[in-house]
Amino acid sequence: MPVFQMGNTDLGLAINDDSDVLNFLTNGSSTYVDARTALKNSDIYSLVYQLSADLADANLVADSSRTQGILDQPSNTANVHAFWQSMFAQLLLGGETFAYRWRNPNGTDTQWEYLRPSQVTPFLLEDGSGLIYNVSFDEPDVGFVQAIPQSDMIHIRLLSNNGGKTGMSPLASLADELAIRDASNRLTLAALGRSIMAPGVLSITKGGLLNAKMKAQRSREFMQQMNDSNSGPIVLDDLETYQPLEIQGDVAQLLNQANWTGAQVAKVYGVSDSVINGQGDQQSSIDMMNANYLQSLSRFAQSITGELNNKLAGNIKMDLRPVVDPAGDAYAANIMNLQNNGALAANQATWLLQQAGYLPEDLPASNGTAKGGDNDDGNPDQG
Repeated sequence: MPVFQMGNTDLGLAINDDSDVLNFLTNGSSTYVDARTALKNSDIYSLVYQLSADLADANLVADSSRTQGILDQPSNTANVHAFWQSMFAQLLLGGETFAYRWRNPNGTDTQWEYLRPSQVTPFLLEDGSGLIYNVSFDEPDVGFVQAIPQSDMIHIRLLSNNGGKTGMSPLASLADELAIRDASNRLTLAALGRSIMAPGVLSITKGGLLNAKMKAQRSREFMQQMNDSNSGPIVLDDLETYQPLEIQGDVAQLLNQANWTGAQVAKVYGVSDSVINGQGDQQSSIDMMNANYLQSLSRFAQSITGELNNKLAGNIKMDLRPVVDPAGDAYAANIMNLQNNGALAANQATWLLQQAGYLPEDLPASNGTAKGGDNDDGNPDQG
Protein backbone atom coordinates (compact mmCIF):
# COMPACT_ATOMS: atom_id res chain seq x y z
CA MET A 1 0.00 0.00 0.00
CA PRO A 2 1.45 3.40 -0.95
CA VAL A 3 2.95 5.51 1.79
CA PHE A 4 1.34 8.90 2.33
CA GLN A 5 3.80 11.67 1.58
CA MET A 6 3.07 14.41 4.11
CA GLY A 7 4.56 17.86 4.12
CA ASN A 8 3.22 20.27 6.68
CA THR A 9 1.03 18.26 9.06
CA ASP A 10 -0.57 21.34 10.63
CA LEU A 11 -4.29 21.36 10.17
CA GLY A 12 -4.30 24.79 8.56
CA LEU A 13 -7.24 27.16 8.46
CA ALA A 14 -10.83 25.95 8.52
CA ILE A 15 -12.80 26.77 5.38
CA ASN A 16 -16.20 28.31 5.92
CA ASP A 17 -18.41 26.10 3.80
CA ASP A 18 -22.04 25.12 3.66
CA SER A 19 -21.63 21.73 5.28
CA ASP A 20 -25.27 21.74 6.38
CA VAL A 21 -26.80 22.49 2.99
CA LEU A 22 -28.99 19.40 3.30
CA ASN A 23 -29.83 20.06 6.93
CA PHE A 24 -33.44 20.89 6.09
CA LEU A 25 -34.11 17.28 5.16
CA THR A 26 -33.66 16.13 8.76
CA ASN A 27 -35.12 19.11 10.60
CA GLY A 28 -31.71 20.11 11.91
CA SER A 29 -30.90 16.75 13.50
CA SER A 30 -27.41 16.63 11.98
CA THR A 31 -25.02 18.76 9.96
CA TYR A 32 -24.60 16.21 7.18
CA VAL A 33 -27.12 14.15 5.26
CA ASP A 34 -25.90 11.29 3.09
CA ALA A 35 -27.08 10.71 -0.44
CA ARG A 36 -29.41 7.90 0.60
CA THR A 37 -31.46 10.30 2.74
CA ALA A 38 -31.70 13.00 0.07
CA LEU A 39 -32.70 10.47 -2.58
CA LYS A 40 -35.82 9.50 -0.62
CA ASN A 41 -37.43 12.46 -2.36
CA SER A 42 -38.76 11.04 -5.65
CA ASP A 43 -38.19 14.23 -7.67
CA ILE A 44 -34.59 14.52 -6.53
CA TYR A 45 -33.96 10.81 -7.13
CA SER A 46 -35.41 10.92 -10.64
CA LEU A 47 -33.40 13.94 -11.73
CA VAL A 48 -30.13 13.07 -10.02
CA TYR A 49 -30.27 9.50 -11.35
CA GLN A 50 -30.79 10.63 -14.94
CA LEU A 51 -28.22 13.41 -14.87
CA SER A 52 -25.55 11.28 -13.16
CA ALA A 53 -26.21 8.33 -15.49
CA ASP A 54 -26.00 10.54 -18.58
CA LEU A 55 -22.78 12.15 -17.37
CA ALA A 56 -21.37 8.67 -16.73
CA ASP A 57 -22.42 7.65 -20.26
CA ALA A 58 -20.31 10.47 -21.70
CA ASN A 59 -16.77 9.70 -22.79
CA LEU A 60 -13.84 11.19 -20.90
CA VAL A 61 -11.11 11.50 -23.52
CA ALA A 62 -7.46 12.34 -22.76
CA ASP A 63 -4.46 12.81 -25.04
CA SER A 64 -2.21 10.87 -22.63
CA SER A 65 -2.59 7.08 -22.71
CA ARG A 66 -1.65 6.86 -19.04
CA THR A 67 -4.35 9.36 -18.08
CA GLN A 68 -6.83 7.63 -20.34
CA GLY A 69 -6.13 4.36 -18.56
CA ILE A 70 -7.07 5.65 -15.11
CA LEU A 71 -10.15 7.42 -16.52
CA ASP A 72 -11.31 4.18 -18.13
CA GLN A 73 -10.73 2.07 -15.00
CA PRO A 74 -10.51 4.29 -11.92
CA SER A 75 -11.63 1.77 -9.28
CA ASN A 76 -10.70 -1.80 -8.34
CA THR A 77 -14.01 -2.32 -6.51
CA ALA A 78 -16.54 -0.97 -9.04
CA ASN A 79 -16.96 -0.87 -12.80
CA VAL A 80 -16.21 2.37 -14.57
CA HIS A 81 -19.85 3.41 -15.04
CA ALA A 82 -20.81 2.74 -11.42
CA PHE A 83 -17.79 4.67 -10.12
CA TRP A 84 -18.38 7.75 -12.24
CA GLN A 85 -22.14 7.74 -11.64
CA SER A 86 -21.58 7.68 -7.86
CA MET A 87 -19.09 10.55 -8.21
CA PHE A 88 -21.46 12.63 -10.32
CA ALA A 89 -24.51 11.82 -8.17
CA GLN A 90 -22.71 13.10 -5.07
CA LEU A 91 -21.59 16.16 -7.03
CA LEU A 92 -25.20 16.95 -7.94
CA LEU A 93 -26.47 16.35 -4.42
CA GLY A 94 -23.80 18.06 -2.35
CA GLY A 95 -22.14 20.40 -4.83
CA GLU A 96 -18.79 18.64 -4.49
CA THR A 97 -17.37 15.14 -4.66
CA PHE A 98 -14.09 13.55 -3.56
CA ALA A 99 -11.81 10.70 -4.56
CA TYR A 100 -8.37 9.80 -3.22
CA ARG A 101 -5.65 9.04 -5.74
CA TRP A 102 -3.73 5.92 -4.78
CA ARG A 103 -0.38 6.15 -6.55
CA ASN A 104 2.74 4.02 -6.78
CA PRO A 105 6.23 5.33 -5.82
CA ASN A 106 6.65 6.64 -9.37
CA GLY A 107 3.59 8.84 -8.98
CA THR A 108 1.43 6.85 -11.40
CA ASP A 109 -2.22 6.48 -10.45
CA THR A 110 -3.10 2.87 -9.65
CA GLN A 111 -6.70 3.39 -8.48
CA TRP A 112 -9.03 6.03 -7.13
CA GLU A 113 -11.09 5.61 -3.97
CA TYR A 114 -14.47 7.30 -3.78
CA LEU A 115 -14.88 9.23 -0.52
CA ARG A 116 -18.14 10.30 1.07
CA PRO A 117 -18.26 13.98 2.05
CA SER A 118 -18.62 12.92 5.69
CA GLN A 119 -15.15 11.33 5.43
CA VAL A 120 -13.41 14.49 4.22
CA THR A 121 -12.62 17.81 5.89
CA PRO A 122 -10.75 20.39 3.77
CA PHE A 123 -8.48 23.06 5.22
CA LEU A 124 -6.62 26.03 3.77
CA LEU A 125 -2.88 26.17 4.37
CA GLU A 126 -1.87 29.00 6.66
CA ASP A 127 0.11 30.70 3.89
CA GLY A 128 -2.84 30.34 1.50
CA SER A 129 -0.78 28.33 -0.99
CA GLY A 130 -3.21 25.43 -1.28
CA LEU A 131 -5.60 23.03 0.41
CA ILE A 132 -5.03 20.02 2.62
CA TYR A 133 -7.54 17.37 3.62
CA ASN A 134 -8.22 15.25 6.68
CA VAL A 135 -9.74 11.94 5.59
CA SER A 136 -11.25 9.05 7.55
CA PHE A 137 -10.71 5.99 5.38
CA ASP A 138 -12.99 2.98 5.76
CA GLU A 139 -10.02 0.60 5.69
CA PRO A 140 -8.80 -0.15 9.25
CA ASP A 141 -5.22 -0.38 8.01
CA VAL A 142 -5.37 3.23 6.85
CA GLY A 143 -7.74 4.87 9.32
CA PHE A 144 -7.65 8.62 9.87
CA VAL A 145 -5.07 10.56 7.86
CA GLN A 146 -4.28 14.24 8.30
CA ALA A 147 -2.98 16.89 5.93
CA ILE A 148 -3.30 15.05 2.63
CA PRO A 149 -2.05 17.44 -0.09
CA GLN A 150 -4.53 18.59 -2.70
CA SER A 151 -2.51 16.97 -5.48
CA ASP A 152 -3.54 13.56 -4.07
CA MET A 153 -7.25 14.39 -4.07
CA ILE A 154 -9.81 14.66 -6.85
CA HIS A 155 -12.15 17.39 -5.60
CA ILE A 156 -14.81 18.39 -8.14
CA ARG A 157 -16.93 21.43 -7.20
CA LEU A 158 -19.99 23.15 -8.58
CA LEU A 159 -21.01 26.67 -7.54
CA SER A 160 -18.77 28.04 -4.80
CA ASN A 161 -19.10 31.03 -2.49
CA ASN A 162 -15.48 31.00 -1.28
CA GLY A 163 -13.45 31.34 -4.44
CA GLY A 164 -13.75 27.76 -5.60
CA LYS A 165 -12.27 26.10 -2.52
CA THR A 166 -15.45 24.14 -1.81
CA GLY A 167 -18.82 23.68 -3.53
CA MET A 168 -22.35 24.34 -2.33
CA SER A 169 -25.32 22.10 -2.96
CA PRO A 170 -27.96 23.06 -5.55
CA LEU A 171 -30.53 21.71 -3.09
CA ALA A 172 -29.78 24.54 -0.66
CA SER A 173 -32.13 26.76 -2.67
CA LEU A 174 -34.98 24.25 -2.29
CA ALA A 175 -35.26 24.31 1.48
CA ASP A 176 -38.66 26.00 1.61
CA GLU A 177 -40.09 24.07 -1.34
CA LEU A 178 -39.14 20.69 0.05
CA ALA A 179 -40.34 21.61 3.53
CA ILE A 180 -43.73 22.44 2.01
CA ARG A 181 -43.64 19.17 0.06
CA ASP A 182 -42.91 17.16 3.21
CA ALA A 183 -45.70 18.89 5.13
CA SER A 184 -48.11 18.29 2.25
CA ASN A 185 -47.16 14.62 2.13
CA ARG A 186 -47.80 14.24 5.85
CA LEU A 187 -51.17 15.97 5.51
CA THR A 188 -52.14 13.75 2.58
CA LEU A 189 -51.16 10.56 4.40
CA ALA A 190 -53.06 11.68 7.49
CA ALA A 191 -56.17 12.46 5.44
CA LEU A 192 -56.03 9.14 3.64
CA GLY A 193 -55.42 7.34 6.90
CA ARG A 194 -58.50 8.86 8.46
CA SER A 195 -60.61 8.00 5.43
CA ILE A 196 -59.56 4.38 5.74
CA MET A 197 -60.00 4.16 9.49
CA ALA A 198 -63.50 5.64 9.30
CA PRO A 199 -65.13 3.98 6.27
CA GLY A 200 -68.68 5.00 7.25
CA VAL A 201 -71.08 6.10 9.94
CA LEU A 202 -73.20 3.57 11.87
CA SER A 203 -76.21 5.32 13.38
CA ILE A 204 -78.18 3.76 16.24
CA THR A 205 -81.64 4.97 17.15
CA LYS A 206 -81.80 6.04 20.79
CA GLY A 207 -77.99 6.28 20.57
CA GLY A 208 -77.98 8.80 23.36
CA LEU A 209 -78.60 5.96 25.78
CA LEU A 210 -75.22 4.40 24.91
CA ASN A 211 -72.04 5.57 26.57
CA ALA A 212 -68.70 5.92 24.75
CA LYS A 213 -67.52 2.44 25.75
CA MET A 214 -70.68 0.81 24.43
CA LYS A 215 -70.45 2.74 21.16
CA ALA A 216 -66.84 1.63 20.64
CA GLN A 217 -67.83 -1.95 21.39
CA ARG A 218 -70.65 -1.80 18.83
CA SER A 219 -68.23 -0.37 16.24
CA ARG A 220 -65.88 -3.32 16.75
CA GLU A 221 -68.75 -5.77 16.51
CA PHE A 222 -69.96 -4.15 13.28
CA MET A 223 -66.46 -4.34 11.72
CA GLN A 224 -66.24 -7.99 12.73
CA GLN A 225 -69.63 -8.58 11.10
CA MET A 226 -68.35 -6.99 7.87
CA ASN A 227 -65.27 -9.19 7.88
CA ASP A 228 -67.26 -12.35 8.57
CA SER A 229 -69.70 -11.63 5.73
CA ASN A 230 -66.97 -12.19 3.08
CA SER A 231 -67.91 -9.02 1.19
CA GLY A 232 -71.61 -9.94 1.31
CA PRO A 233 -74.48 -7.62 2.29
CA ILE A 234 -74.65 -6.31 5.83
CA VAL A 235 -77.83 -7.10 7.80
CA LEU A 236 -79.01 -4.41 10.23
CA ASP A 237 -82.11 -4.20 12.44
CA ASP A 238 -84.58 -1.32 12.55
CA LEU A 239 -82.56 0.51 15.19
CA GLU A 240 -79.41 0.88 13.03
CA THR A 241 -78.53 2.60 9.75
CA TYR A 242 -75.15 2.60 7.95
CA GLN A 243 -73.91 5.29 5.57
CA PRO A 244 -70.50 4.84 3.84
CA LEU A 245 -68.21 7.85 3.55
CA GLU A 246 -66.78 9.18 0.30
CA ILE A 247 -63.35 10.69 -0.20
CA GLN A 248 -64.02 14.39 -0.59
CA GLY A 249 -62.64 16.39 -3.49
CA ASP A 250 -60.31 18.38 -1.24
CA VAL A 251 -58.64 15.14 -0.10
CA ALA A 252 -58.13 14.08 -3.71
CA GLN A 253 -56.62 17.46 -4.46
CA LEU A 254 -53.97 16.83 -1.83
CA LEU A 255 -52.59 14.05 -4.00
CA ASN A 256 -51.74 16.57 -6.73
CA GLN A 257 -50.97 19.57 -4.56
CA ALA A 258 -47.19 19.24 -4.55
CA ASN A 259 -46.60 18.32 -8.21
CA TRP A 260 -45.05 21.75 -8.78
CA THR A 261 -42.00 20.82 -6.73
CA GLY A 262 -40.75 18.63 -9.58
CA ALA A 263 -40.50 21.70 -11.80
CA GLN A 264 -38.69 23.55 -9.01
CA VAL A 265 -36.09 20.79 -8.65
CA ALA A 266 -35.56 20.73 -12.44
CA LYS A 267 -35.14 24.51 -12.48
CA VAL A 268 -32.43 24.37 -9.84
CA TYR A 269 -30.42 21.93 -11.97
CA GLY A 270 -30.99 23.94 -15.13
CA VAL A 271 -32.97 21.35 -17.06
CA SER A 272 -36.51 21.12 -18.39
CA ASP A 273 -39.10 19.57 -16.09
CA SER A 274 -39.76 17.03 -18.85
CA VAL A 275 -36.60 15.30 -17.61
CA ILE A 276 -38.54 14.19 -14.53
CA ASN A 277 -41.70 13.30 -16.43
CA GLY A 278 -43.18 16.77 -16.48
CA GLN A 279 -44.98 18.27 -19.45
CA GLY A 280 -42.05 20.47 -20.39
CA ASP A 281 -42.20 22.90 -23.29
CA GLN A 282 -44.87 21.68 -25.69
CA GLN A 283 -43.64 24.10 -28.36
CA SER A 284 -40.14 22.61 -28.56
CA SER A 285 -39.12 19.91 -30.98
CA ILE A 286 -37.12 16.85 -30.01
CA ASP A 287 -33.96 18.39 -31.48
CA MET A 288 -34.47 21.60 -29.52
CA MET A 289 -35.07 19.68 -26.29
CA ASN A 290 -31.92 17.60 -26.88
CA ALA A 291 -29.92 20.76 -27.57
CA ASN A 292 -31.14 22.39 -24.37
CA TYR A 293 -30.43 19.25 -22.36
CA LEU A 294 -26.96 18.98 -23.88
CA GLN A 295 -26.27 22.57 -22.91
CA SER A 296 -27.32 21.80 -19.34
CA LEU A 297 -25.01 18.80 -19.19
CA SER A 298 -22.14 20.84 -20.60
CA ARG A 299 -22.27 23.14 -17.57
CA PHE A 300 -21.60 20.18 -15.27
CA ALA A 301 -19.02 18.81 -17.72
CA GLN A 302 -16.93 21.98 -17.44
CA SER A 303 -16.74 21.61 -13.66
CA ILE A 304 -15.66 17.99 -14.07
CA THR A 305 -13.00 18.48 -16.74
CA GLY A 306 -11.72 21.61 -15.02
CA GLU A 307 -10.74 19.60 -11.93
CA LEU A 308 -9.41 16.63 -13.88
CA ASN A 309 -7.22 18.82 -16.09
CA ASN A 310 -5.92 20.60 -12.99
CA LYS A 311 -4.78 17.32 -11.40
CA LEU A 312 -3.97 15.15 -14.42
CA ALA A 313 -2.11 15.49 -17.70
CA GLY A 314 -3.66 14.77 -21.05
CA ASN A 315 -5.97 17.65 -22.09
CA ILE A 316 -9.10 15.88 -20.86
CA LYS A 317 -12.41 16.53 -22.58
CA MET A 318 -15.91 15.12 -22.01
CA ASP A 319 -17.68 13.96 -25.16
CA LEU A 320 -21.41 14.31 -24.51
CA ARG A 321 -22.53 13.16 -27.95
CA PRO A 322 -23.25 9.56 -26.82
CA VAL A 323 -25.80 10.92 -24.34
CA VAL A 324 -28.22 12.46 -26.86
CA ASP A 325 -27.17 10.36 -29.85
CA PRO A 326 -26.26 6.90 -28.51
CA ALA A 327 -26.57 5.15 -31.90
CA GLY A 328 -24.70 7.91 -33.74
CA ASP A 329 -27.45 8.36 -36.34
CA ALA A 330 -27.72 12.13 -35.87
CA TYR A 331 -23.94 12.51 -36.14
CA ALA A 332 -23.89 10.40 -39.32
CA ALA A 333 -26.71 12.50 -40.78
CA ASN A 334 -24.76 15.70 -40.10
CA ILE A 335 -21.67 14.25 -41.77
CA MET A 336 -23.69 13.24 -44.82
CA ASN A 337 -25.17 16.74 -45.05
CA LEU A 338 -21.69 18.24 -44.97
CA GLN A 339 -20.60 15.84 -47.69
CA ASN A 340 -23.63 16.57 -49.84
CA ASN A 341 -23.02 20.30 -49.46
CA GLY A 342 -19.42 19.93 -50.58
CA ALA A 343 -17.82 20.70 -47.22
CA LEU A 344 -16.40 17.18 -46.92
CA ALA A 345 -15.08 14.68 -49.42
CA ALA A 346 -16.35 11.10 -49.34
CA ASN A 347 -13.11 9.76 -47.88
CA GLN A 348 -13.14 12.47 -45.21
CA ALA A 349 -16.72 11.64 -44.25
CA THR A 350 -15.85 7.95 -44.04
CA TRP A 351 -12.83 8.69 -41.87
CA LEU A 352 -14.90 10.79 -39.44
CA LEU A 353 -17.55 8.07 -39.14
CA GLN A 354 -14.83 5.49 -38.50
CA GLN A 355 -13.27 7.65 -35.80
CA ALA A 356 -16.68 7.95 -34.14
CA GLY A 357 -17.14 4.18 -34.25
CA TYR A 358 -20.15 4.43 -36.57
CA LEU A 359 -18.31 2.56 -39.33
CA PRO A 360 -15.77 -0.25 -38.78
CA GLU A 361 -12.08 0.52 -39.20
CA ASP A 362 -11.65 -2.33 -41.71
CA LEU A 363 -14.47 -1.15 -43.98
CA PRO A 364 -13.70 -2.35 -47.55
CA ALA A 365 -13.00 0.31 -50.13
CA SER A 366 -15.92 1.20 -52.36
CA ASN A 367 -15.72 0.42 -56.08
CA GLY A 368 -18.64 2.70 -56.92
CA THR A 369 -18.61 6.32 -57.95
CA ALA A 370 -18.34 8.75 -55.05
CA LYS A 371 -21.27 11.06 -54.66
CA GLY A 372 -22.06 14.29 -52.96
CA GLY A 373 -19.22 16.67 -52.25
CA ASP A 374 -16.30 14.32 -52.87
CA ASN A 375 -13.68 15.70 -55.20
CA ASP A 376 -10.71 13.51 -54.41
CA ASP A 377 -8.82 13.74 -57.69
CA GLY A 378 -10.50 16.63 -59.45
CA ASN A 379 -9.68 20.29 -59.62
CA PRO A 380 -10.51 21.85 -56.23
CA ASP A 381 -11.62 25.01 -58.05
CA GLN A 382 -14.38 23.20 -59.89
CA GLY A 383 -17.90 23.63 -58.53
